[in-house]
Amino acid sequence: MEAAEAVGASLDGLVGERLRHVAAEIRLGGEPERAWALFGSLPGAGGLAGLLQRATVSGAPVAGPALALAADCRARWARGANAAARRAGVLVTAPLGLCFLPAFLILGVAPVLLGLAGELTRR
Repeated sequence: MEAAEAVGASLDGLVGERLRHVAAEIRLGGEPERAWALFGSLPGAGGLAGLLQRATVSGAPVAGPALALAADCRARWARGANAAARRAGVLVTAPLGLCFLPAFLILGVAPVLLGLAGELTRR
């Protein structure tokens, strides 16, 4: 619990507050399941809360599973960032098409059509 309290003290905001609250509640004899469930209600904290709850109850080491959880979170974030970049590439084609298509028609197709029309009217 000292680690949760130290991390909570070093963090600002709701995450730090909840970590300090969990550490204090468990230190004062509260149920670890209930305390970590409160922390797990934060967005994205469910996996870590479950891991820490199991470690609090069983005394199992946290470092290895926490590293795996962090790697999974980073991979999920990278997949989301790649998907967003691909979507941005697709979404930018419509405005570019709206700009380049008229220019292509005016500068490329219109002179050819005007030239053909001029040839047809001379005959």
